[in-house]
Amino acid sequence: MEDNKQNVLEEESPKPAAPKPKPVEKLKKDKPKPQIFLLSSSPHMATVDNVPKIMWTVIAALLPAVAFGVYNFGFGVFLTIAASVIAAVATEAVVNKIRNKKITVFDGSAVLTGLLLAMTLPPGFSIAYAALGSIFAIGIGKQIFGGLGYNIFNPALLGRAFLQASFSVKMTTWVAPNTIDAITTATPLGSYKFENVMTPYFDLFMGNIGGCIGETSALFILIGGIFLLIKKYADWRIPVSYLGTVIIIGGLFWIIDPAKYPDPVFHLFSGGLLLGAFFMATDMVTSPVTPKGSWIFGFGAGVVLVVIRLFGGLPEGVMYSILFMNGFVPLINRYTRPKIFGEIKK
Repeated sequence: MEDNKQNVLEEESPKPAAPKPKPVEKLKKDKPKPQIFLLSSSPHMATVDNVPKIMWTVIAALLPAVAFGVYNFGFGVFLTIAASVIAAVATEAVVNKIRNKKITVFDGSAVLTGLLLAMTLPPGFSIAYAALGSIFAIGIGKQIFGGLGYNIFNPALLGRAFLQASFSVKMTTWVAPNTIDAITTATPLGSYKFENVMTPYFDLFMGNIGGCIGETSALFILIGGIFLLIKKYADWRIPVSYLGTVIIIGGLFWIIDPAKYPDPVFHLFSGGLLLGAFFMATDMVTSPVTPKGSWIFGFGAGVVLVVIRLFGGLPEGVMYSILFMNGFVPLINRYTRPKIFGEIKK
C-alpha cells in the first residue's frame, strides 16, 4: 500500500519543465564584446593639460608685457602686434590646407609665435615687414619640419633672425618711449657698449627705456614668467641656469674691470634676457626633455650670450644664444637620457 501511494503521489506531482534552448541570435548577443587596447609610446601621464591649454596660458602670461609695450610706445605697436599674429595664423591655415592636414590654428601655437615675434621687434618697425617675419617663422621655422612638435628651432626667433638679416637697419632703429614724435634713441645695451653710459636700474626694471616692444619692462616679464613656473608650463632649470650663468660670468668680468664691463644687475634687466629666458628658451619643443639637459642648455646659452654682449659686434645676443643651443638639443637629449631601471652597461 505504501509503495502504491508513493507511486500515485509521484504521478500527480508536477514534473519540472525541460529548459528551452536559447535562440541562436540571442546566444550571439549575449557574447561579451571584445575589448580594445590602445598601445602608445611613453610617457604615459594622467593630466588635464593639453596643447591648446598650455599655449593659451603662455599667451595670457605675456599679456602684461604686451599691455605695457602698447602703453610705453603708443597704439602703433598694437597694429604691429596684430599684423604679426594675423599673418602667423593665416600662414598656418594655408599650409595646413595645402598639406591636407587638420587646421591647427585654434591650438594657440601660431598666435603665440606671432605674438613672441612682435615682442622682439622695434616699436617703429614696418607692419608689412612684421607680417613677412611671421610668414617665415610659421612656413619655414615650423611647418617645413612637419608642424608643431617637429621643429628644431624656436619659430619666433627664427623669424626674427630672418628679419635681422634682411632689414638690419630697421631692426636696429629704436624709438624713445612716451614721446609724441618718433625720436630715435639707443637701447641700454647699445648706450653702454658704444657710449659707456649706464641706464638707471629703476628705469630698467620698470621699462621706461628704449628697446623692443615687449622686452623693456623687467617687472611685467617677471610677473608672467613666474606665473608659468608656478603652473609648471616652463622648466625652472632653464631660466635659473641661463640667468645664473650670465650673472656669474658677467660678474666675474665686472670684478676684473668694472670700468669696462657692466655689472650683473645690468646684464639681468637689460635687453631681451628675461623675455628669452622665461618665454623662448623654455619652449617645450625646442628645449631638452631631461633635467640634466635643461641645465646644460641654460649654461650654454648663458655663455654664448655673455661672449656676444662683451666681445661681439652687436650689443645683444639673446636670439643667437637660444638658436645656437636649439641646434644641440637632439644631442643633449641623447647623452643625458636617464638610465632605465635595471639597465646594465655592456
